[in-house]
Amino acid sequence: MISKYIKNNWLLLIILLIASVMRLYRIADYMEFLGDQGRDVVIIRDFLKHGNLFFIGPQTSIGNMYLGPFYYYFIAPSLLLSLFSPVGPAIFVALLSILTTFLIFKITSKYFDNKAGYIASFLFAISPVVIKYSNFSWNPNIMPLFALLFIYFLDQKKYVYATLAFIMCLNSHYLALLLLFPALYIISLDYKKNNHKNFIIPIIIFLISLVPQLLFDIKHDGQNIKALTAFFTKRETTVSVLPYKAIPVLPELFNQVTTRLLAGKIDTAGIIVSIIFVALILYSLFKIKNRFFYICLVWFFSGLIGLALYKQHIYDHYFGFIYPVIFILFAITLSKLNKYLSIIIILFISGLSLYSNQFRWQPPQQLKTTQQIDQSIIDKSDNLPFNFALLAKMNYDPGYMYYLGENKNYYHLRDKITDQLFVVCEPFQIDCNPINNPEWGIAAFGWAKIESSWDINGIKVFRLVHNPTGD
Repeated sequence: MISKYIKNNWLLLIILLIASVMRLYRIADYMEFLGDQGRDVVIIRDFLKHGNLFFIGPQTSIGNMYLGPFYYYFIAPSLLLSLFSPVGPAIFVALLSILTTFLIFKITSKYFDNKAGYIASFLFAISPVVIKYSNFSWNPNIMPLFALLFIYFLDQKKYVYATLAFIMCLNSHYLALLLLFPALYIISLDYKKNNHKNFIIPIIIFLISLVPQLLFDIKHDGQNIKALTAFFTKRETTVSVLPYKAIPVLPELFNQVTTRLLAGKIDTAGIIVSIIFVALILYSLFKIKNRFFYICLVWFFSGLIGLALYKQHIYDHYFGFIYPVIFILFAITLSKLNKYLSIIIILFISGLSLYSNQFRWQPPQQLKTTQQIDQSIIDKSDNLPFNFALLAKMNYDPGYMYYLGENKNYYHLRDKITDQLFVVCEPFQIDCNPINNPEWGIAAFGWAKIESSWDINGIKVFRLVHNPTGD
């Protein structure tokens, strides 16, 4: 039976093997481990070890809003199974991305054919940006899987499953709200066939999922509701609610998405791929008469319009909710071309993706570096109480606190000012001089002098002691 399955699915298995290698090979070295990842594992470890429940999830980058808590509960078992190593949640997220690769094949094949399924899953498996957001634990990184499941279950009229998938999307990032546009389109297609009673239980489930955040808001004077309201009402620097405002931005945004996901982040090649993609879509409008094709078009372009109305910079992880549909759309339109022309385009895009693959560069080893720095601080503290501060432009301290926070000699400056302060200064920090630095974590320590310093993987570490004279 196994040999027969392998014989019938050998190409899919090769694609999944490629996806696995791209995401899991030396994952501890390639994974990102910065402030957000440190924050998450600190909170989850506290829950697992001390039973401290949480009613909110990660804070959004703007707007002072909080997501729901279910991402934390979702990855908690992986941290426990890995004996509290941050690598555990990273592997779990990577496995979810491999599952997404498989589901892209199955869903695309179900609605179209195996050829389109193979193309979509293969290009998803090797896309550098997809890989980057697949090999470390972060709440936006689960969005592609659950966005795909949400659209699929909704189209299959499995509304309870669709609701659960949407809840996870919304707990991943508030951009999941843009999925409501293809959702409304799908529901409208079957409006006359739907029994409206089928929506009662899903709506109840969704409302129940909001209870933890509601409890948090009750306790904190409606912080989340106020922040969400301000985000949409004070729109000078956030969003526009006028759809036509998106029109001038759409070509540039379309090119950005295509370049990042299909063209290996290479700008010049991205323009070529964008032109090919547009031509494929226009050509297919006359060739493909398929319900799911139109669902994909609405999913993709409503997402682009929503992103185009956002007035801040669009980062790669923002369009995680349309990752799957980009590859599905490209594959099903490409599969309608001449066989040899399709192969040439696939080879071209594959070359771009492989050229930009992460394995071309040395891994950043952020987790290992953090562990080494923390261990050096513990060693040089001479088993005496110490404080800690971080100087960084693109990071904050929970990553370091994951290991230092459990040390019996560490004290937060709010709790106790000790006789020694360790300051980590990361690269790209303009001012790496901790003496008289206005950073609160240093200034609160008081007059100090540098007793010693050392470097670990390009990161500077200082040991400060009190200097009552200020000389």
